[in-house]
Amino acid sequence: MPQMVYYVAACAALSAPKVHFAVPTGNFGDIYAGFGAKRMGASVGELIIATNVNDILARTIKSGRYQVGQVVPTTSPSMDIQVASNFERLLFDILDRDGAEVRRRMEQLNQSGGFDLGPAALAKARSEFSAERVDQAAVRDEMRRVLHECAMVIDPHTAVGIQAARRRQAQGLKGPIVCLATAHPAKFPDAVKEVTGTIPALPARMADLYDRPERISRLENSPPAVARFIRDRAQIVKASA
Repeated sequence: MPQMVYYVAACAALSAPKVHFAVPTGNFGDIYAGFGAKRMGASVGELIIATNVNDILARTIKSGRYQVGQVVPTTSPSMDIQVASNFERLLFDILDRDGAEVRRRMEQLNQSGGFDLGPAALAKARSEFSAERVDQAAVRDEMRRVLHECAMVIDPHTAVGIQAARRRQAQGLKGPIVCLATAHPAKFPDAVKEVTGTIPALPARMADLYDRPERISRLENSPPAVARFIRDRAQIVKASA
């Protein structure tokens, strides 16, 4: 729900009849927020699923089959996923909110590693989403392009989204496309340095991060211990006590 705010704010700022969004995603959570915002009335147009080589979501939209494969490590590790847990939410919508049918498909996934959406569900998904698979070479090229053209350092996840947006523009998609930047480049210093030659600086508010004291609390391995720890330190609880 908090992620829906990005989409509503972008649509309001651009004031276009439709605003398209390219979203780097592996687990389908952030882009599903866009779908939710659209269902609530935001002027969201096409939702572009941007994946790296772990492309189960792109393959599903293009082929209609949700089939688990092998995870390939990349420079965008948050997207190195095969089973996208939030895709089940979309499945519920495109299967006419039939919980029993969703359960049947998920049982197929557990038993055989995949399932077919079916023509009707696939058509509904394609009416809302497109998908692009971006490989490692294209990620590096996009990071270099953005640095050269915009003097901006981006992380590999964001590069996946921007490259997917460029492709959809080249394919004829009209109107503004917002690319969601899903991580700060400082989180991936090695990948950024490989492309740009420099290690990205931490955000100003975190510039002294490595000089700050480290604090560790050790708890027993039990839910009640965790609950007590949170309750004892939650400011809202202390304020209302």
